[in-house]
Amino acid sequence: MLKTLAAAGGGALAVGFYTWRIEPHWLELTHHELPVAGLPRELEGRTLAQLSDLHIGPKVDDAYIIESFRRVRELAPDFVVYTGDWITYRGAWQFEQLRRVIEHAPHGRLATVGILGNHDYGFNWGMVGVAERVAGIVRAAGVTLLRNQAATVAGLQFIGLDDLWSPMFDPVGVLAQRAKDAASMVLCHNPDAADKPVWSEYHGWILAGHTHGGQCKPPFLPPPQLPVINKRYTSGEFRLAGKRRMYISRGVGHLLRVRFNVRPEVAVFRLRRVISSAT
Repeated sequence: MLKTLAAAGGGALAVGFYTWRIEPHWLELTHHELPVAGLPRELEGRTLAQLSDLHIGPKVDDAYIIESFRRVRELAPDFVVYTGDWITYRGAWQFEQLRRVIEHAPHGRLATVGILGNHDYGFNWGMVGVAERVAGIVRAAGVTLLRNQAATVAGLQFIGLDDLWSPMFDPVGVLAQRAKDAASMVLCHNPDAADKPVWSEYHGWILAGHTHGGQCKPPFLPPPQLPVINKRYTSGEFRLAGKRRMYISRGVGHLLRVRFNVRPEVAVFRLRRVISSAT
Protein backbone atom coordinates (compact mmCIF):
# COMPACT_ATOMS: atom_id res chain seq x y z
CA MET A 1 0.00 0.00 0.00
CA LEU A 2 2.76 2.43 0.92
CA LYS A 3 4.61 1.63 -2.29
CA THR A 4 1.45 2.31 -4.29
CA LEU A 5 0.91 5.65 -2.57
CA ALA A 6 4.55 6.58 -3.06
CA ALA A 7 4.36 5.68 -6.75
CA ALA A 8 1.16 7.71 -7.16
CA GLY A 9 2.71 10.66 -5.36
CA GLY A 10 5.84 10.42 -7.47
CA GLY A 11 3.77 10.30 -10.64
CA ALA A 12 1.79 13.36 -9.61
CA LEU A 13 5.00 15.26 -8.90
CA ALA A 14 6.42 14.24 -12.28
CA VAL A 15 3.29 15.42 -14.10
CA GLY A 16 3.29 18.64 -12.11
CA PHE A 17 6.93 19.29 -12.96
CA TYR A 18 6.27 18.56 -16.64
CA THR A 19 3.26 20.89 -16.87
CA TRP A 20 5.17 23.66 -15.06
CA ARG A 21 8.76 23.42 -16.28
CA ILE A 22 8.76 21.45 -19.56
CA GLU A 23 5.70 21.90 -21.76
CA PRO A 24 5.24 25.69 -21.35
CA HIS A 25 8.61 26.14 -23.10
CA TRP A 26 8.41 23.14 -25.48
CA LEU A 27 7.64 25.18 -28.58
CA GLU A 28 6.30 23.32 -31.61
CA LEU A 29 6.67 24.59 -35.16
CA THR A 30 3.59 23.29 -36.99
CA HIS A 31 3.41 23.25 -40.79
CA HIS A 32 0.31 23.77 -42.92
CA GLU A 33 -0.90 24.55 -46.43
CA LEU A 34 -2.71 27.88 -46.85
CA PRO A 35 -4.73 28.06 -50.07
CA VAL A 36 -5.44 31.70 -50.93
CA ALA A 37 -7.86 32.74 -53.66
CA GLY A 38 -6.25 35.00 -56.24
CA LEU A 39 -2.75 34.59 -54.85
CA PRO A 40 -0.24 36.03 -57.32
CA ARG A 41 1.87 33.42 -59.09
CA GLU A 42 5.06 34.83 -57.60
CA LEU A 43 3.77 34.08 -54.07
CA GLU A 44 3.09 30.40 -54.75
CA GLY A 45 5.09 28.38 -52.23
CA ARG A 46 6.10 31.37 -50.12
CA THR A 47 5.99 30.92 -46.35
CA LEU A 48 4.10 32.79 -43.64
CA ALA A 49 4.82 32.36 -39.92
CA GLN A 50 2.17 33.23 -37.35
CA LEU A 51 3.21 34.15 -33.81
CA SER A 52 0.51 34.84 -31.27
CA ASP A 53 0.05 35.49 -27.56
CA LEU A 54 3.65 36.22 -26.60
CA HIS A 55 2.46 37.59 -23.23
CA ILE A 56 5.76 39.31 -22.52
CA GLY A 57 5.64 40.10 -18.83
CA PRO A 58 6.15 38.60 -15.38
CA LYS A 59 4.94 35.06 -16.15
CA VAL A 60 6.87 34.26 -19.36
CA ASP A 61 10.66 34.03 -19.41
CA ASP A 62 12.26 36.60 -21.72
CA ALA A 63 14.92 34.06 -22.69
CA TYR A 64 12.25 31.63 -23.89
CA ILE A 65 10.59 34.28 -26.08
CA ILE A 66 13.94 35.34 -27.54
CA GLU A 67 14.86 31.72 -28.29
CA SER A 68 11.47 31.22 -29.96
CA PHE A 69 12.17 34.29 -32.08
CA ARG A 70 15.54 32.82 -33.06
CA ARG A 71 13.94 29.58 -34.24
CA VAL A 72 11.52 31.50 -36.45
CA ARG A 73 14.29 33.69 -37.88
CA GLU A 74 16.17 30.54 -38.92
CA LEU A 75 13.22 29.59 -41.13
CA ALA A 76 13.58 32.90 -43.03
CA PRO A 77 9.82 33.20 -43.64
CA ASP A 78 8.59 35.49 -46.38
CA PHE A 79 5.80 36.89 -44.21
CA VAL A 80 5.56 37.10 -40.42
CA VAL A 81 2.28 37.96 -38.71
CA TYR A 82 1.65 38.61 -35.02
CA THR A 83 -1.94 38.08 -33.86
CA GLY A 84 -2.01 39.99 -30.60
CA ASP A 85 -1.35 39.84 -26.86
CA TRP A 86 2.20 41.13 -27.03
CA ILE A 87 2.17 41.68 -23.26
CA THR A 88 0.40 40.73 -20.06
CA TYR A 89 0.07 44.17 -18.53
CA ARG A 90 0.94 44.63 -14.87
CA GLY A 91 2.51 48.09 -14.91
CA ALA A 92 4.27 50.74 -16.95
CA TRP A 93 7.66 49.14 -16.29
CA GLN A 94 6.75 46.51 -18.88
CA PHE A 95 7.09 48.90 -21.79
CA GLU A 96 10.85 48.80 -21.45
CA GLN A 97 10.74 45.00 -21.15
CA LEU A 98 8.66 44.80 -24.32
CA ARG A 99 11.08 47.11 -26.13
CA ARG A 100 14.07 45.02 -25.05
CA VAL A 101 12.57 41.66 -26.00
CA ILE A 102 10.95 42.77 -29.25
CA GLU A 103 14.32 43.87 -30.59
CA HIS A 104 14.87 40.16 -31.30
CA ALA A 105 11.55 39.66 -33.11
CA PRO A 106 11.69 37.89 -36.48
CA HIS A 107 10.69 39.76 -39.61
CA GLY A 108 9.40 38.49 -42.90
CA ARG A 109 11.50 38.94 -46.01
CA LEU A 110 8.49 40.56 -47.71
CA ALA A 111 6.32 41.83 -44.85
CA THR A 112 5.89 41.87 -41.08
CA VAL A 113 2.35 42.63 -39.94
CA GLY A 114 0.59 42.58 -36.57
CA ILE A 115 -2.47 43.45 -34.51
CA LEU A 116 -3.27 44.00 -30.84
CA GLY A 117 -5.00 41.61 -28.44
CA ASN A 118 -7.11 42.18 -25.35
CA HIS A 119 -4.14 42.10 -22.94
CA ASP A 120 -2.49 44.89 -24.91
CA TYR A 121 -5.29 47.09 -23.56
CA GLY A 122 -4.25 46.64 -19.95
CA PHE A 123 -6.63 46.00 -17.07
CA ASN A 124 -10.19 45.09 -18.06
CA TRP A 125 -9.13 45.56 -21.69
CA GLY A 126 -10.02 49.24 -21.56
CA MET A 127 -6.73 51.15 -21.12
CA VAL A 128 -6.40 52.80 -24.52
CA GLY A 129 -3.22 54.57 -23.40
CA VAL A 130 -1.53 51.24 -22.73
CA ALA A 131 -2.52 50.04 -26.20
CA GLU A 132 -1.04 53.19 -27.72
CA ARG A 133 2.27 52.60 -25.94
CA VAL A 134 2.38 48.96 -27.05
CA ALA A 135 1.52 49.97 -30.60
CA GLY A 136 4.30 52.56 -30.69
CA ILE A 137 6.94 50.11 -29.47
CA VAL A 138 5.84 47.43 -31.89
CA ARG A 139 5.84 49.80 -34.85
CA ALA A 140 9.29 51.09 -33.89
CA ALA A 141 10.49 47.47 -34.03
CA GLY A 142 9.52 47.26 -37.71
CA VAL A 143 6.05 45.75 -37.52
CA THR A 144 3.22 47.15 -39.65
CA LEU A 145 0.55 47.29 -36.97
CA LEU A 146 -3.01 47.34 -38.29
CA ARG A 147 -5.88 48.65 -36.18
CA ASN A 148 -9.07 48.18 -38.20
CA GLN A 149 -6.89 48.84 -41.22
CA ALA A 150 -5.80 47.07 -44.40
CA ALA A 151 -2.40 47.04 -46.05
CA THR A 152 -1.32 45.35 -49.26
CA VAL A 153 2.29 44.19 -49.32
CA ALA A 154 3.98 42.16 -52.05
CA GLY A 155 0.61 41.28 -53.58
CA LEU A 156 -1.08 40.10 -50.36
CA GLN A 157 -3.75 42.16 -48.60
CA PHE A 158 -3.69 41.99 -44.79
CA ILE A 159 -6.76 43.17 -42.91
CA GLY A 160 -6.00 43.76 -39.24
CA LEU A 161 -8.86 44.03 -36.76
CA ASP A 162 -8.56 45.57 -33.33
CA ASP A 163 -9.46 43.28 -30.45
CA LEU A 164 -13.06 42.15 -29.97
CA TRP A 165 -13.04 42.95 -26.24
CA SER A 166 -11.36 46.33 -26.62
CA PRO A 167 -13.17 49.66 -26.98
CA MET A 168 -11.67 49.99 -30.47
CA PHE A 169 -13.19 46.93 -32.20
CA ASP A 170 -14.70 48.37 -35.39
CA PRO A 171 -14.31 45.97 -38.33
CA VAL A 172 -17.25 46.94 -40.53
CA GLY A 173 -15.62 49.75 -42.44
CA VAL A 174 -12.33 48.05 -43.24
CA LEU A 175 -14.02 44.79 -44.27
CA ALA A 176 -16.51 46.60 -46.51
CA GLN A 177 -13.87 48.81 -48.12
CA ARG A 178 -11.21 46.16 -48.68
CA ALA A 179 -10.00 45.44 -52.22
CA LYS A 180 -12.40 42.61 -52.98
CA ASP A 181 -10.41 41.14 -55.86
CA ALA A 182 -7.14 40.98 -53.91
CA ALA A 183 -5.60 37.93 -52.29
CA SER A 184 -6.48 38.62 -48.65
CA MET A 185 -6.31 37.37 -45.10
CA VAL A 186 -7.67 38.76 -41.85
CA LEU A 187 -5.71 38.98 -38.61
CA CYS A 188 -8.16 38.84 -35.69
CA HIS A 189 -7.03 38.05 -32.15
CA ASN A 190 -10.25 36.65 -30.68
CA PRO A 191 -11.90 33.89 -32.74
CA ASP A 192 -15.36 34.74 -31.38
CA ALA A 193 -15.28 37.71 -33.75
CA ALA A 194 -15.72 35.22 -36.60
CA ASP A 195 -19.33 34.72 -35.47
CA LYS A 196 -20.22 38.41 -35.56
CA PRO A 197 -22.38 39.69 -38.47
CA VAL A 198 -19.65 41.96 -39.81
CA TRP A 199 -17.92 40.03 -42.57
CA SER A 200 -19.44 41.73 -45.62
CA GLU A 201 -18.95 38.85 -48.08
CA TYR A 202 -15.38 38.17 -47.01
CA HIS A 203 -14.56 34.59 -48.07
CA GLY A 204 -10.90 34.14 -47.12
CA TRP A 205 -8.75 33.10 -44.18
CA ILE A 206 -8.84 34.45 -40.62
CA LEU A 207 -5.72 33.96 -38.47
CA ALA A 208 -6.49 34.14 -34.75
CA GLY A 209 -5.08 33.32 -31.33
CA HIS A 210 -6.36 34.15 -27.83
CA THR A 211 -7.36 30.66 -26.68
CA HIS A 212 -3.87 29.21 -26.02
CA GLY A 213 -5.59 25.98 -27.02
CA GLY A 214 -6.95 25.91 -23.48
CA GLN A 215 -3.39 25.46 -22.11
CA CYS A 216 -4.38 22.19 -20.40
CA LYS A 217 -6.28 19.42 -22.16
CA PRO A 218 -7.07 15.93 -20.88
CA PRO A 219 -6.28 13.24 -23.47
CA PHE A 220 -9.19 12.65 -25.90
CA LEU A 221 -11.28 15.37 -24.23
CA PRO A 222 -11.81 19.07 -24.97
CA PRO A 223 -10.00 21.59 -22.80
CA PRO A 224 -12.07 22.40 -19.70
CA GLN A 225 -11.49 26.17 -19.93
CA LEU A 226 -11.52 28.40 -23.00
CA PRO A 227 -11.84 32.22 -23.00
CA VAL A 228 -14.39 32.19 -25.83
CA ILE A 229 -18.16 31.93 -26.12
CA ASN A 230 -17.96 29.42 -28.97
CA LYS A 231 -16.35 26.44 -27.25
CA ARG A 232 -15.69 24.85 -30.64
CA TYR A 233 -12.85 27.35 -31.08
CA THR A 234 -9.94 25.56 -29.44
CA SER A 235 -6.97 25.55 -31.81
CA GLY A 236 -6.15 24.54 -35.35
CA GLU A 237 -8.21 24.91 -38.52
CA PHE A 238 -11.95 25.55 -38.68
CA ARG A 239 -14.36 25.89 -41.59
CA LEU A 240 -16.81 28.74 -41.15
CA ALA A 241 -19.94 30.01 -42.83
CA GLY A 242 -19.52 32.12 -45.91
CA LYS A 243 -16.67 29.99 -47.34
CA ARG A 244 -14.34 31.34 -44.67
CA ARG A 245 -11.64 29.38 -42.88
CA MET A 246 -9.94 30.18 -39.60
CA TYR A 247 -6.71 29.03 -38.04
CA ILE A 248 -6.36 29.48 -34.27
CA SER A 249 -2.81 29.36 -32.95
CA ARG A 250 -2.08 27.81 -29.55
CA GLY A 251 0.23 30.77 -28.95
CA VAL A 252 3.81 31.10 -27.77
CA GLY A 253 3.37 32.38 -24.22
CA HIS A 254 0.97 31.82 -21.34
CA LEU A 255 -0.92 33.63 -18.61
CA LEU A 256 -0.11 31.01 -15.97
CA ARG A 257 3.00 28.93 -16.40
CA VAL A 258 1.24 25.65 -16.98
CA ARG A 259 0.51 23.63 -20.10
CA PHE A 260 -0.53 20.01 -20.51
CA ASN A 261 -1.12 18.31 -23.84
CA VAL A 262 -1.25 21.77 -25.48
CA ARG A 263 2.27 22.70 -26.50
CA PRO A 264 3.01 26.31 -27.44
CA GLU A 265 3.04 26.86 -31.18
CA VAL A 266 4.31 28.88 -34.07
CA ALA A 267 2.30 28.00 -37.16
CA VAL A 268 4.21 28.05 -40.46
CA PHE A 269 2.08 28.17 -43.60
CA ARG A 270 3.00 27.45 -47.21
CA LEU A 271 0.96 29.74 -49.47
CA ARG A 272 -0.86 27.96 -52.26
CA ARG A 273 -2.60 29.57 -55.20
CA VAL A 274 -6.24 28.76 -55.99
CA ILE A 275 -8.18 30.24 -58.86
CA SER A 276 -11.61 30.81 -57.31
CA SER A 277 -12.73 32.05 -53.89
CA ALA A 278 -14.24 28.64 -53.11
CA THR A 279 -11.27 27.30 -51.13
